[in-house]
Amino acid sequence: MTAQINRRIVLASRPVGAPNNDNFRLEEQPIPQPGDNEVLLRTIYLSLDPYMRGRMSDAKSYADPVAIGAVMTAGTVSRVVQSNNPNFKEGDWVLSMNGWQEYAISDGSELMPLGDNPPAPSYALGIMGMPGFTAYMGLLDIGKPQPGETLVVASATGPVGATVGQIGKIKGCRVVGVAGGAEKCRYAVDTLGFDACIDHHADDFAKQLKQACPDGIDIYFENVGGKVFDGVLPLFNTGARIPVCGLIAMYNATSLPDGPDRMALLMQTILVKRMTMRGFIIFDDYGPRYPEFAKDMQQWLAEGKIQYKEHPVTGLENAPQAFFDLLEGRNFGKVVVKVGED
Repeated sequence: MTAQINRRIVLASRPVGAPNNDNFRLEEQPIPQPGDNEVLLRTIYLSLDPYMRGRMSDAKSYADPVAIGAVMTAGTVSRVVQSNNPNFKEGDWVLSMNGWQEYAISDGSELMPLGDNPPAPSYALGIMGMPGFTAYMGLLDIGKPQPGETLVVASATGPVGATVGQIGKIKGCRVVGVAGGAEKCRYAVDTLGFDACIDHHADDFAKQLKQACPDGIDIYFENVGGKVFDGVLPLFNTGARIPVCGLIAMYNATSLPDGPDRMALLMQTILVKRMTMRGFIIFDDYGPRYPEFAKDMQQWLAEGKIQYKEHPVTGLENAPQAFFDLLEGRNFGKVVVKVGED
């Protein structure tokens, strides 16, 4: 360990609307030293995810907000630099929660070993981690896909949406994706194997979506909200299921959307179509079922049934801009920041 400084990015202020550089501060501090039964971790990969926008707010939610002046929260893949814990040795790869910083201390209780030489360590932040697990449980446990049904998934080339759609194909569904731009839509069809993909920027988006779903929609995997849901709502079949894991279109909103109140229409549709709409927080609701997911996903990856794409960023200092881009949909794949060299 030659470096003596720990660089970290802390929450400097709470954003109003879209976050900006003023909400973050890059600090330099001495590298912390592990105490009894503790380990010192060096961050190699940092995960950026939409949920982090909610943690920047102090509004009541399912998790505590990041405190002003505290390191931004995040899942990380790290290596053990120094260990006073008998369960870990120097050089071990682990899945951790270091947050947006280069070094962190852990007592080992929340670390997940990744083996001595994992072939793709960053996959633990994506396809084999929270996004992949979210897609798997949300679709299979709440969506309950059946052969021949129509599944629509928003943010179709993101780490959750892309996985949802591919699992849907494995289960025999007709899969229609919604993505931003022609390149992403081509990728969804040509590489991920979706039956169709609609560009949500299109002026006639709702019309195209209806044409792509001639038999209606049985499952809609919701992680966006906004106008995409408006287009989906009239197309639901009786008994439709809607897993809800995110609403990225609303995260930066400071007021309710313009236009008429659509709550009455939504409630009427839920009643008349006898639909199920359920939100979930993956590790809170399904944590004990991770081994079930891991077994299936490892097999599908080995068999080439699941394709996975990362959006790589290099350097901790570039994490804020990469986060802004993520919230605006300018990423293509799972955003992973390479913080340190292996």
